[in-house]
Amino acid sequence: MYLSPLQLSSNSQILMSGDVVVNEGAAIAPGAILQAEPGSRISIAAGACIGMGVILHAREGTLEIAAGVILGAGVLVVGAGTIGENACIGAATTLINPCIDKMQIMPAGSLMGDTSRQVAPEPTAEPTAAAPTAAPTSPETPEATTPPVDRPIEPIEPIEPPQPAQTPPQTAPETAPEPPEPTTAEPPQPGETPTILYGQAHINRLLGTLFPHRQAFNRSEENGQTLSGGSG
Repeated sequence: MYLSPLQLSSNSQILMSGDVVVNEGAAIAPGAILQAEPGSRISIAAGACIGMGVILHAREGTLEIAAGVILGAGVLVVGAGTIGENACIGAATTLINPCIDKMQIMPAGSLMGDTSRQVAPEPTAEPTAAAPTAAPTSPETPEATTPPVDRPIEPIEPIEPPQPAQTPPQTAPETAPEPPEPTTAEPPQPGETPTILYGQAHINRLLGTLFPHRQAFNRSEENGQTLSGGSG
C-alpha cells in the first residue's frame, strides 16, 4: 500500500474538546486533536506518546489509551475501545472501535474495525438428491440357449510367398544360311595383262624354238633306242 509522505503541520497547538483526561506523564505532539462527543470520554495514561497530527474522536463510550502506548503521526482513532499497554500503532493507521492487546504492533497504513467493507457470504443452496424412481420391470423370461457345437479345427497351410515369373531366355531368331554367291570371272579390264596358262605341249614347242639342236638330239636318242631294240 502506497503511503503519501506526511506534511508538517503549521499548527503548533493541541485541540481538546469534550471530556478529555490526560495524565501529566503523557506526551502530545503539536497538531493533535482530542475530541469527545457528549456522553463519551477520552482517557490518556502516563507514558503514552501521541504523535503529530493524531486525531482521537470518542463516541458512544470511552476511548482509553493505556500507559506506554505509542501512536504514530497521522493516526486516526474513532469510536470507543481500548489500546493496551505498550502497544505501537504505525503512522497513518486508522482504527475504528479499537480493541488492541498490550504489546501489539500495528504496521503503518493499517485499517482495522471497518465493518462497512465486509462481504456477506453468499448462501449456498444444498443440493437435494431426488429419490430415484424405479421403472416398472416386466418379468424376464429365460432365453433358450443352444449348446455350442465343436467344429474340427482345420490345419492352416503355410502360405508360400509368390515367386516372380521366370521369363525364358531370349534367343536370336534363326536365319537361313545365305547361298554362296557364284563367282564369275570378271573380264579383264583394259590396260591389264591377261594371265595365260601354259600346257606341256606349249612348253615343248617353246623349247624346240629356243633349242633347235635339242630336238635333233632327242631324235638321235630315240633312233638309238630303236636300233638297239631291233638288233636284239
